[in-house]
Amino acid sequence: MSNVIIVGSQWGDEGKGKIVDLLAEQAGTIVRFQGGNNAGHTVMVESKTFILHLVPSGILHDNTKCIIGNGMVVDLDELLKEIEELRNLGIESKGRLLISDAANLIMPYHKLLDVAREERLNSRKIGTTGRGIGPAYEDKVGRTGIRFADIESDSDFKEKIDRFVKDKNLILKYVLDYKGPLLDSNEVFENLLESYRQIAPYICDSSELIDQEIKKGGHILFEGAQGTFLDIDHGTYPFVTSSNTVSGGACTGGGIGPSKIDAIAGVVKAYTTRVGEGPFPTELNDEIGELLSREGNEFGATTGRARRCGWFDACLLKKAVRINGLTHLAVTKLDVMDKLATIAICIAYEDEHGTRHSVMPSKQSLQEKLTPVYETMDGWQCSTSGVTDYGQLPENARKYLKRIEDLLEVPIFIVSTGPKREHTIILDDIFAA
Repeated sequence: MSNVIIVGSQWGDEGKGKIVDLLAEQAGTIVRFQGGNNAGHTVMVESKTFILHLVPSGILHDNTKCIIGNGMVVDLDELLKEIEELRNLGIESKGRLLISDAANLIMPYHKLLDVAREERLNSRKIGTTGRGIGPAYEDKVGRTGIRFADIESDSDFKEKIDRFVKDKNLILKYVLDYKGPLLDSNEVFENLLESYRQIAPYICDSSELIDQEIKKGGHILFEGAQGTFLDIDHGTYPFVTSSNTVSGGACTGGGIGPSKIDAIAGVVKAYTTRVGEGPFPTELNDEIGELLSREGNEFGATTGRARRCGWFDACLLKKAVRINGLTHLAVTKLDVMDKLATIAICIAYEDEHGTRHSVMPSKQSLQEKLTPVYETMDGWQCSTSGVTDYGQLPENARKYLKRIEDLLEVPIFIVSTGPKREHTIILDDIFAA
């Protein structure tokens, strides 16, 4: 038995979905522990491409249980839509997908608030997806959220919905100067009940279920969304998401004690990308950045937004290793770098005063003025696409991977050489850790 956490180690979009899908073949249970449908995990199986937003990536394996954990915020309509889309692709979720009764819901007013606030910020936008994630987490922390366990058809619950809708309408109209139509509490209540009736068979006490699976001796995967530096506490604040994306979030968002965790794998691209606003010291606004974007098809699975691209940032990753307690690394998209003659790795930053920093500092004004210090390596300039044997990689590709291991002091256990399941080099069995 091994319980393994999979987290993104950069700003998200590292390819976690593929790694979870690969490992799910050995795991009996996959638990998504934070975030909402602001995340998009893309998995390619043969000729089919699956884009998952709320459902854990392990759903594509027939023998798995997939759990939406208590740390998530769930747009009920979007979840029902995703379940139906999977069904149309031949993947049945009923009986295999379970939802924590303690997970909070994203309500219609959360989405309106998200969009209205972002528009009001103008030049200082955070770059949210507009899906209501932040406002839903705010209500959760403010103890005015709605959990699956709280949904009732009685008058007391109806009064609660009336009060919440009235309060949010006032904020939209008088604080955010929202000009669109306001919400009708009766409509919100009836729609919620109708959607809940459809999803009720999926609801469970997920913490208890996970505990039972652990006692049975099965492997459990805890799947994170976004990446380490979008974490609400440890990311490049305020350009972050509203949940704990780091490995510690698996315990609170999955309902498991830290003593039950056996290994923590960080997924990292062979270069760096970021969606939305915020500091990005190694960003490349040149032909190399364009090449990485083009070869890597760097567009968000959820929003379609173009991702910013740059060199591998070892300073960023050193902090990710420390915060997450990484025991393993999975390096993705190595093949995207096949055409580069020279490759750079950021090994330090310099601020405007010439002071060197070995890791990303927390101060926002300092983050925005950092200049990367690079070391360079020769590229391999030949195809690695689809390679499944480490020994068949070009020598310079192996040197690059070894340098990443040496800088981060964490072993690589998976190398991805393409988007499909089979485009993978597996160097170690993480469940044997």
